[in-house]
Amino acid sequence: MSFLDIEIKYLNDSIEHLHYIDGKSDWIDLRAAEDVEFKTGEYHLIPLGVAMRLPHGYEAHVVPRSSTFKNYGLMQTNHMGVIDSSYCGDEDWWYVPMYATRDCVVHKNDRICQFRIIQNLFRYRRTFGRSKPRRIRIHRDIVSKFYGCMHIYESELHH
Repeated sequence: MSFLDIEIKYLNDSIEHLHYIDGKSDWIDLRAAEDVEFKTGEYHLIPLGVAMRLPHGYEAHVVPRSSTFKNYGLMQTNHMGVIDSSYCGDEDWWYVPMYATRDCVVHKNDRICQFRIIQNLFRYRRTFGRSKPRRIRIHRDIVSKFYGCMHIYESELHH
């Protein structure tokens, strides 16, 4: 198995660090970095308190958790956020855009959305001449600290 490193920067130490949900999913939960209060019909960008330097040719897909609408009445306005490897500057913090269908409060460290990292299909086709991207998983045993690295490996099991 080959490994790729992903640099992760946390906004502060009070945000729970990312970790793979053991045995449940290939997705990793993202948490709110601060309390955000919504009134019905309001839109807010919820800060997620992380920034990452993805390897060139990879991207993160950010979607709501299956319980987000049930628990909060929130809908992600862009349906699925795509964060590519060019979004990696010092101020390129991750956010999720949400629209409220009812009044609610998202508290700091609430699990509000999730992400997975995949290889960019266009880059993959152009570079390797294949038509199908490989999904990659976060290696569950290695979790980073502030500015640390999370190791990921290409999964041959999920073509």
